[in-house]
Amino acid sequence: MFVPRLVAVAQSQDSWPISLECGTGTTMPSQRNVLAFVCLVIFLDALALGLILPVTPDLIAQLTSLPNSRAAEVSGYLMVAFAGAQFFSAPILGGLSDCFGRRPILLLALLGFVVNYFVMAVAPTLAWLFVARVISGVCGGTFPAANAALVDVTAPADRPRAFGLTGGALGLGFILGPPVGGLLGEYDYRLPFVAAGVFTFAVFAYGWLVFGETLPAERRRAFDWRRANPLGSVRSVAGYPVVFALLLANFCVQLSSQSYGTIWAFYTIEVAQWSKWAIGLSAGAYGFMVVLVQGGLTGPVVKRFGEWPALWFGLTMAALSYLGFAFVTGPVGIYAFIVVGGFAGFVFPAMQSLMTKGIPENAQGELQGALASSFCLAAIIGPVVMSHLFSVFTSGAGVHFPGAPFVAGVALVVCAAFVLSQWGRPRAVAKIPAEG
Repeated sequence: MFVPRLVAVAQSQDSWPISLECGTGTTMPSQRNVLAFVCLVIFLDALALGLILPVTPDLIAQLTSLPNSRAAEVSGYLMVAFAGAQFFSAPILGGLSDCFGRRPILLLALLGFVVNYFVMAVAPTLAWLFVARVISGVCGGTFPAANAALVDVTAPADRPRAFGLTGGALGLGFILGPPVGGLLGEYDYRLPFVAAGVFTFAVFAYGWLVFGETLPAERRRAFDWRRANPLGSVRSVAGYPVVFALLLANFCVQLSSQSYGTIWAFYTIEVAQWSKWAIGLSAGAYGFMVVLVQGGLTGPVVKRFGEWPALWFGLTMAALSYLGFAFVTGPVGIYAFIVVGGFAGFVFPAMQSLMTKGIPENAQGELQGALASSFCLAAIIGPVVMSHLFSVFTSGAGVHFPGAPFVAGVALVVCAAFVLSQWGRPRAVAKIPAEG
């Protein structure tokens, strides 16, 4: 379902911009082909990230000789390097995609990730790891450009299902990536980085051959530097109060998710003494739940109950899962709350669908840039806070409580619920005219 049929058709060079004037449109690809390619991109992005997750502690330990609690802090700073670079570049890439089209931005982003993984595979020092993460952050516009392309060819009523499928593709990548990365890491902890680079380059080559432009010339708009910055894109979204409330709530949820994304490998080592293979399997189990919920259940649930009920249910499950991770003491509990946490997968597709309905059609790239900036800001703050909490409570100097970051995750989900209850209440969304 997630892998499109290979079409041996090369794209014309005319689809690539060569100046700061908006490019011309090409024949619009079908919704089915765009959805297939976007799902493939997201699947292989997740696969590549999943490949390196189980071996990151070993790589950092080998380069720094630090214990597990301190290595977690270094991992957090590496995530900050990526997110910080992406925080500034994502709005620019979103604005450029509204002007020049989605194809060139998406392909450049993929190429940046290829460079990142190969640099990490051969990095002789910790400084090289930071260089690689900055490179990938600068070019890390894959998700904004991919989601904007999907919005270009998808009717508003179909977007919850489409975003659910992309979430399922993300989960499928995490089903396969971490176990394979853990297995490869048992032979050589650098090998997963090579595999990630090869897979990502294959997607780049595939996109170069078959991915057509989705944004026609008549729906493009001039690039504006005043809006192509983190505050500019968010400020533009602030003109739509309900959308801005959703964006703020989404920021809180993304910040809470850093409790999982930053410390999972270190947390499972501390709580359950898991090997790289076991860490990979647990991350794969989480990916399976994401596929089940976002790829299989989101569309039917939203169609039957609507975005808002699905959103509130997902927030409840997120809070319960973080609370469970905070206090479990062994593998059975960890897997039980992985299942519970999987149902939090309703949150982002529902939020994203609601936001796209309240933004002009020719500003969808800017919205995706604002979303990416929101995610990056969470990824700048979250890893530092969560890794520091983990380090403090596992260093042996005081109370031993490796689940402390997940308590912070619960508090952030509660903040998101408060924002939505006060300013994000559902209301009719009128047709939004295009912006000039």
